[in-house]
Amino acid sequence: MTTPVSLQEARRIALAAQGFGTRHPEQPSITHLRRAVDHLGLLQIDSVNVLARAHYLPAFSRLGSYDRTLLERDAWGSRQHRRLFEYWAHEASLLPLDLHPLLRWRMARAERGEIGYQALKRFATERRHEAQAVLDRIIAEGPMAAADFENGSSRSGWWEWSHTKHALEWLFWSGQITTATRRGSFARIYDLPERVLPKAVLDLPTPDAAGAQRALIERSARALGIATAADLRDYYRLKPEEGDRAIVELSEAGTLIPVRIEGWSQRAWMHREARTPRRVNCAALLAPFDPLIWERSRTERLFGFRYRIEIYVPQGKRIHGYYVLPFLMDEALVARVDLKADRQAGVLLAHRITLEPNAPADTSERLRIELDRMASWLGLASVRIGATVRCARLGLNETPSI
Repeated sequence: MTTPVSLQEARRIALAAQGFGTRHPEQPSITHLRRAVDHLGLLQIDSVNVLARAHYLPAFSRLGSYDRTLLERDAWGSRQHRRLFEYWAHEASLLPLDLHPLLRWRMARAERGEIGYQALKRFATERRHEAQAVLDRIIAEGPMAAADFENGSSRSGWWEWSHTKHALEWLFWSGQITTATRRGSFARIYDLPERVLPKAVLDLPTPDAAGAQRALIERSARALGIATAADLRDYYRLKPEEGDRAIVELSEAGTLIPVRIEGWSQRAWMHREARTPRRVNCAALLAPFDPLIWERSRTERLFGFRYRIEIYVPQGKRIHGYYVLPFLMDEALVARVDLKADRQAGVLLAHRITLEPNAPADTSERLRIELDRMASWLGLASVRIGATVRCARLGLNETPSI
């Protein structure tokens, strides 16, 4: 039997599942942070640093002004403090350590050259000896960045930056190396998993691929609350043949409940433990790669909000700005803010604020509170707001899909 769900109920389920609607702790602790990250299941990493790197922002949206060094310690601290690891999950991601066994099937497929773009696949076959030479240097010399290999080109005769980087990426994709830390301009420093990750994690049993994919879909459903099959697969980038069987099995087990959402043409699924709050009260600026909105079609289905990030759009063709964060207020996305942290001047710049047609009268007031909170969190002394405009209609942003 398929359960009918109103669009308003679906929004509330999704927001509650993503950790919105609860009061920010006065002083967010490492316990609050770990609970939030564990529930989300991953933090997407992105190199753009015009405001703050993307992996820091989802926790701020849900907890308020937490100490970023707590996340850094869990992600790149000592082996005994490590609680997260980097891998390709939803793009490049930071993941809780208990997901490591659930992604080993993907590592094994990469090691066999079955997945990845063509330049990577070659290192599983005819160029494997080059990758082995890269790995041997890391084994002998310890943690290394891609740039460190440039100085060794004369020793091996065939080193090229692009070849070395591809070899490192294949080794990373196949799980033979991992990220020890980040340095400088956020460059990844590679090392062996057994020198970086806790032994207890590496000793965890490896489930078969089907079991791991089923567990990943369950994690996706728990984090999303309510979603289509495509939404569930997208969370950890599973293909239809990898995720659809898991959805059927989880439905048969009663973990996923089939639902029909008002206005959606696609069938949807709700996690059996998903909550349906009577209302959701919150205010949050959302990173472009926040799990609530990273699947753009789902964002449009849930909120009637067409969102595209315009960093790759020529300046003259941008509609809303370079690095635009949607503003979530209670149960709606009501504004877009083009933000930049001017660290030299100590100012959070809101170049442009675009209010949605349905934005309530108190949107600007509540948004200003969140901008002040973000400036304080980033160590900036003030906020400077440029133009504020209102969309004439929904779906104004017609930029290319990103």
